[in-house]
Amino acid sequence: MVTTKRTDRPAADPVEASEQAWEQAGEWHAEDRMNELESYLWRSERHPRRSSTISVLMMLDTAPDWDRLHAAHEWATELVPRMRQRVLEPAVPVGPPAWVPDRAFDLDYHLRRVRLPAPGGTAEVLAYAQSAAMTPFDRTRPLWEGTLIEGLPDGRAAYFLKLHHTLTDGPGGVQLVSLLQSRRREHTDDKPVAPPRPPEPPPDAGRLAADELAEQALALPSAAGKIVTAAAHALAHPESAAGSALRFVSSLRRTVAPWSVPGSPLFRGRTGKSWRFGVMECDLAGLGAAAEVAGGSLNDAYIAALLGGMRRYHARHGIDLDEISMTMPVTLHRSDDPMGGNEWAGATFAAPVGVEDAAERIAEIRGAVLSLRVEPALGSTSVLLPVLNRVPSAVRATVGRLPVAADVAASTFPGAPCETYLAGAKVERTYPFGPLPGVAVMAAMAPHAGTCCVGLTIDGSVVPDPGELVECMREGLSEVLALAGM
Repeated sequence: MVTTKRTDRPAADPVEASEQAWEQAGEWHAEDRMNELESYLWRSERHPRRSSTISVLMMLDTAPDWDRLHAAHEWATELVPRMRQRVLEPAVPVGPPAWVPDRAFDLDYHLRRVRLPAPGGTAEVLAYAQSAAMTPFDRTRPLWEGTLIEGLPDGRAAYFLKLHHTLTDGPGGVQLVSLLQSRRREHTDDKPVAPPRPPEPPPDAGRLAADELAEQALALPSAAGKIVTAAAHALAHPESAAGSALRFVSSLRRTVAPWSVPGSPLFRGRTGKSWRFGVMECDLAGLGAAAEVAGGSLNDAYIAALLGGMRRYHARHGIDLDEISMTMPVTLHRSDDPMGGNEWAGATFAAPVGVEDAAERIAEIRGAVLSLRVEPALGSTSVLLPVLNRVPSAVRATVGRLPVAADVAASTFPGAPCETYLAGAKVERTYPFGPLPGVAVMAAMAPHAGTCCVGLTIDGSVVPDPGELVECMREGLSEVLALAGM
């Protein structure tokens, strides 16, 4: 995910950084209803092709203390009420779904532990994680699951957390993970206690629909006034209105569906029904230095590495590509926003996969990303989503079956700047994984204590050799790092 620059900085002291996260957690996206984007993610989901599952895999130096881990989840779910809430749909889809307390909440359902058969290496952990990620959530319960994975060599372990995208976006997921972690191996006893909350009335789907209709009726005069004002302006200044409309349509073609890009012949006919996970990593400072050599950002260098890997993979299959369609979510979060929620817009562009020189590729990506951020149509889905959220499910399913313009998607999340611990176990790596929203490959990157950790979700229906694709991606990363002499 392309992120906006934050004006605040994480605390330099590890304990102080944890305390900041705990204080912000009480403000976690406190809205009792989904926004339009979250509603669309919820109502249009057709698992696994149109899955909204995001996940993170933490590799640990030892098995954490189970009682401490259980207690940490108990505390975190009390601090963040959303983790104990389920979704309630209105009796008729006149408005967004609501979040209501799950009165049958059972932490032991959501927090699990498994032991892998020997040898229990990285390949086996990834195999378990990809299978767990593809398993749909129980939509009548809170939308998260955490699993401690034991049985790794030398007493090591892993922790796998999966979340529904309606709970949060990528940055919010990182924030949530930070609540479970601490900056020291020892137990922390002075964590804040969740404030008492007044009892809520029993959920009622009929009342929810009635309340939404009443709110919409109150909002009608304001909406009508805006329409009249816009119409009057268009009549008074027809040339200006026509020019704005043309610029918006042109922007829409560039950012939503660049159909001029033919797409990869290797990725046609994808179904999204077979997920394969892969990982790679590199030194954070090294990737930043390579970006600086080429005059780009860390994100530009990361995207350039992915494209270099794509070029190599296609070349191995005898295919030369100049461009490939790529989607990047652009975050709309502000530095003073509460934790959690979904505030982002998707942007699709023609990525320069055929540029062999890594520095030149970074420079081209830099220009493309800067252009995307000022496109008028970047937030165009905010106009369409309220309509799609209120049409019959059959119509949304038809829209969901339409081909996706992008072959590849890439996100970048903020990560932990220093070492972290999970119930006494040191977190050595944190790999994020996204769903496959119609693309062939989804890449997600999060820094962790000086290491860039990249998780790859690959559509096995069109990539029969995911190991080879991951190898090509690692070569693309090495090519970019070579700019900094690494």
